[in-house]
Amino acid sequence: MDNLNLELFGQDPKVQKAISIARNVSVTKAPVLIVGEIGVGKKVLAEYIHKSSNRINQPFEIIDCNSDPKQAENKILGYRDESTGRFNKGVLEIANNGTVVFANIDNLEDSFQKRLHKILNELDDYDIDIRIIATTTKNLSKLVGSGRFYRGLFTYISSNSITLPPLRERIEDLENISNILLRTYSQDGNVLMLGEDALSKILNHYWTHNIKELQVVIENSIANCSDGLITEEHLEIGEKKTVDMMSDEDNEGIRLMSLKEAEKLLIKKALIHTSENRTQAAKILGVSIRTLRNKINEYRNNGNAFFVNLR
Repeated sequence: MDNLNLELFGQDPKVQKAISIARNVSVTKAPVLIVGEIGVGKKVLAEYIHKSSNRINQPFEIIDCNSDPKQAENKILGYRDESTGRFNKGVLEIANNGTVVFANIDNLEDSFQKRLHKILNELDDYDIDIRIIATTTKNLSKLVGSGRFYRGLFTYISSNSITLPPLRERIEDLENISNILLRTYSQDGNVLMLGEDALSKILNHYWTHNIKELQVVIENSIANCSDGLITEEHLEIGEKKTVDMMSDEDNEGIRLMSLKEAEKLLIKKALIHTSENRTQAAKILGVSIRTLRNKINEYRNNGNAFFVNLR
């Protein structure tokens, strides 16, 4: 893990506390749960834990639990190729002595959560020694309380929990992180600067996808700029927020749909993104909390499964 990645986390006390916990836990074998919104750097912090440990030269594997349930299960446990009859090892075996990251662990199917918990508790019996790290954008404790996440697995992964705050809650880091990204993406020794109007727009943007979104904006602004000074007109943010939300990591993608259907999808995504925090979701959507509540009740009364199960 190079210094640049750590610099991108910023100097906010909450972020520095998270890095400190990560550094301390890296010398142990204990599982770690990293919580935070999309784009805050959960996978980067997971890799920092791995590279700060004595497992640095051992495998580091990431399983995205957002993928097809059967595909995720096969990657974790291994599977036999039907065409060749050959057995392909699962990541738990491949990464022996290293680290396995279960990204978006809340998306594992309920039945497999129980099975995985049992397997993780029996790894020593098979001479498998791995550090387990899980990441999530959700409040897993709430999901456990509502029966949507297996309590045993939650207990196993959450003995050391680290929370990374969203970028919009640490405005004081935004200018410095933006300048670091400018230096990173600038080529041929060009020195680029942020104009006051550009900086103001950056500081006032909601940053739904956090550092990941800021990286894209800065990189695009450099491509749009020809005179060394990045102004507001070079920044492609704000107008693309809705598109970004609709092209999130759950593979729903952008497609033609009715306005009513698009509205429901955006509300669903805003609620998922904010771990069902209605106040934050309403702010992202630009509506009042009352309007959002009425919409949720409308979709719930129509029998939509997501909204029926919403707490």
